[in-house]
Amino acid sequence: MKKTSLFKVVALSLATTWFAHSASAETVLKLGTVGFKGMPIGDAIDQALIPTLEEVSGGKMKIEPHYRKSLCSEQTCGEQANQGLIALWTSSTANFGNFGTALAIFDLPYIFKSIEDADRISSEWLAKKQCDIAAEEAGHVCLTVYSSGGFRQLGNAKGPVHVPDDMKGIKWRVTKSPIEYTLVKNWGAVPVPYDWAQLYQGLQTGVVSGQYVATPWQHVAKLHEVAKYFTEIGGSWSGNQLSMDKRQYDALSDQEREWIHTAAKAFGEHVQKLDRDWVKAGEDAIKADIEEWYVPTEEEMQLWRAGAIDAWLNAKGSFDPATAERVLQEQGMDSFIAQLKEAGAL
Repeated sequence: MKKTSLFKVVALSLATTWFAHSASAETVLKLGTVGFKGMPIGDAIDQALIPTLEEVSGGKMKIEPHYRKSLCSEQTCGEQANQGLIALWTSSTANFGNFGTALAIFDLPYIFKSIEDADRISSEWLAKKQCDIAAEEAGHVCLTVYSSGGFRQLGNAKGPVHVPDDMKGIKWRVTKSPIEYTLVKNWGAVPVPYDWAQLYQGLQTGVVSGQYVATPWQHVAKLHEVAKYFTEIGGSWSGNQLSMDKRQYDALSDQEREWIHTAAKAFGEHVQKLDRDWVKAGEDAIKADIEEWYVPTEEEMQLWRAGAIDAWLNAKGSFDPATAERVLQEQGMDSFIAQLKEAGAL
């Protein structure tokens, strides 16, 4: 055989081998998250998102997870996705606000009455509606919205708190969230920005006497050891989201995008269940070790919700009033709708 012919045969063979390898090559999507195994977000990624995508794609698409801020924090994960350094990322709905206001409605205090209502309405229509908006305005395709810790609840070391007046003058730890600051101030307490890592000691020494934190995190931090009085007022839902950079999403085939959405749906359903179990376990453990867990009456809840109206007024322009009203109506929250409308917040 002449050298030229031999070269052609070898070249053709190599090209055929390369093409066959390329045709079967898997697509690996990097995911950045602050979640970790052992908490609902990390476990749902490991137990639902990753295996579902691999199964429905026949191994053609896989996820490479990076947990515990090993690649990025919530905001920087979104930035890295926009830069093409990662494909998927998770964050709170509040931190998604760095890229647009589409998910701001989930952070409105008392937009949801219960975890069950939040899960149901988000799954049925609200998440899709807002995620469609997010895809256009934020450069991220929001795939699902879910809870991480349920609702914030009040815990304090002073004594029973049944109505907002019972908080008057008490130093209450707050984060940098304007909504949380407004709520605590309107309820009559003295808002004190205070570091999470020092909160146990702060409650123990009396530097602050109360906190407004999701119950499973209060249990993880053992705050119930020093704050023995809890009040189930809800209000601020701990919304989270899973997104994909829009340019990378648009570059996928229709089939690949279908695989992604199937996996995201499985993740959303699984994380809801894990989160509810996590919240219940935390609440049960806290209730067994404190002086009082108080559940306000509906009349008392109207007083708590009244403290949220300024937060809604401050958020005007970041949410669609008609959408917010529909959410409230579906939960029978007519009295809160009336309060918001009277104040000009809705």
